Amino acid sequence: MAEIIQKDGTWVFDGDALRLTPGRDKNVSPLRRELGELIVPLGALAGLSFEQGKKTGRLRLRLRDGADPLLQAAGGRLTEPHDPYQLLVESDRYGVAEYLVDEVRQALLLDEVPTDPVDAYLLPGPSVPLSASAGDGTAGFDGERVRLEWNWKTEESKASAGARSIGIAEIEAVEWQPAVGLENGCLRFRLRHAPTKAPAKYDPNAVELWGFRKDPLMALVAAAVQARLPHPAAGPRESVPAQREADSAGRDDHDALLRRLRELGELRRDGVLTDEEFAMAKQAVLRRL
Repeated sequence: MAEIIQKDGTWVFDGDALRLTPGRDKNVSPLRRELGELIVPLGALAGLSFEQGKKTGRLRLRLRDGADPLLQAAGGRLTEPHDPYQLLVESDRYGVAEYLVDEVRQALLLDEVPTDPVDAYLLPGPSVPLSASAGDGTAGFDGERVRLEWNWKTEESKASAGARSIGIAEIEAVEWQPAVGLENGCLRFRLRHAPTKAPAKYDPNAVELWGFRKDPLMALVAAAVQARLPHPAAGPRESVPAQREADSAGRDDHDALLRRLRELGELRRDGVLTDEEFAMAKQAVLRRL
């Protein structure tokens, strides 16, 4: 097992998965703290690199395209403080970081893990229910419905219709755009059969973001919804109802197993499971995956 512990967080690799736990340092972003511990299966990894600096270095984890709904929803727009797949490393731990990189690379080679894109999510996305407030509203998601509520800063034409409740079946796509410079960002839900070109300021299915500290939390809501939409790289669905039911059952079971991996990691971290008990339970879940 390879492990590196830093103020920015702790990364542990046991040969089958990489466990990423955010640090408790005040500089750790709210997004990473809210997202919590991530368990990344070996099959979701595309590579791991380490960049040295004079005072600090940086570990960078690369996932296979399409493996993580958070990265899918963010579209490469997560900046360094909020990216859970980067870790700041103090200079006295450079050797440990390089050892971790070597262990991961060796495991990828031995298991012959491909680096090509995947057509199904290999991580479950943020836990639900969750809620985030930023910009002109609050967005919440319970796994089935999105709820949008407005505040006193909302444009009157949008707020006058009241809170919005949107079923997951109504959503065609979710878009998260951070504010850049003088241009505001948004969390937007694009509905089936209801296209719109209205700016987020006036769109009742969007929260406008202004570039403040809590804005990145909206990316978690986007990711949770993204995890429950059809994967963008998946092939066309069968028209046979029985096939649709089988596909849905398979996805539900896959998501349940990934959630179980996360729960096991939390039990180990809290001291409920010993290292040996955790390893045995995790192996059982991975075999089912």
